[in-house]
Amino acid sequence: MTTLLFLPAGDAGYRWWRIADARVMAEGEGVPETDEPIVAVAPADAVALHWAELPSRSPAQATAAARILAAEASAAAAADLHVAIGDEGDGERPIAVVGNDTMMQWLASLAAAGVDPVAVVPAPMLLPRPDHGFARGEIGGQALVRGRATGFADEARLTELVTGGEAPATLDRDAIEAAVVAAVDSPPLDLRQGPFARRRRRAIDWALVRRLAVLGLAILAVTLAIDLVRIGKYSFAADALDARADALARTGLPRGETVTDSDRQLDERLSRVRGPGLGYSATVAAVYDAIRAVPGAELTALDFQPTGDLRLGIACEREALATDLKRAMEARGLSVRAGVFQSVGGRVTGELTVTAP
Repeated sequence: MTTLLFLPAGDAGYRWWRIADARVMAEGEGVPETDEPIVAVAPADAVALHWAELPSRSPAQATAAARILAAEASAAAAADLHVAIGDEGDGERPIAVVGNDTMMQWLASLAAAGVDPVAVVPAPMLLPRPDHGFARGEIGGQALVRGRATGFADEARLTELVTGGEAPATLDRDAIEAAVVAAVDSPPLDLRQGPFARRRRRAIDWALVRRLAVLGLAILAVTLAIDLVRIGKYSFAADALDARADALARTGLPRGETVTDSDRQLDERLSRVRGPGLGYSATVAAVYDAIRAVPGAELTALDFQPTGDLRLGIACEREALATDLKRAMEARGLSVRAGVFQSVGGRVTGELTVTAP
């Protein structure tokens, strides 16, 4: 259902037609209270209608061309005019020209009455376009005339002047209602264009919002599941590495020893095996390397103490070689204390005590 609301013209106020089932179901005066779509009808004497061939590819070009034609046919300044373009399906397109102030007053009065019309149609555009000649009809208390390229209020002198004395064919009620229903379903020209276009309110699609929320929760759940699987995988891998480390630790510890802290227990056993200080192997290796570097010096005794000290018995051909041997060991990072050396049988013998630095 659609309501046709006729804007005030002259002394007449608002009038309305309610259209349903392809016919006018009811009519009355004033502004009706309804939630149905409302199409406003502009008075014929307030809107100038023209027809012209306009570019069809670009709406901007068509509007610019229509404004030029309107400016040429109107005495008012182009900036004060509102130009709207329609389409009736053939070469020539209808052009409506109305003052900006008039459009603003119409929409303001409608808004004050709580009406936001889906379209504003010039009254003559509700009549059918005749194949030839002119057609006359009365719609909403307005007498209208429509030709192939004209549309205006029916006034005796004006009508005769425009039609050239040709009498318009009068339409009956059924023909008028059929034309009005067709025009309301698909307005051939709507004044609500450009700066006066209807603002569309964007409603929230709650169903879409719910679907997006569910999708977001699903993505979050999948992401969380992936993280949990990854954490579990890392945890299992860490447990496997710990078990492997314990198994390897058992191979390096004494048989039957309980593994509680593999790192600490292996460090303790390594310390016991290599000895205190630098350890037996590292200390003896450094000592032997120093003895080989001093010709004429030889090792006669070796005693590795529990403290990590290494007591050496040394025999040299002369006393100076004992000093050279001590310096060679110190050069290898060892701390050396010399004991008492004595000469026996042409050789110098004595003791050196080597400690870790």
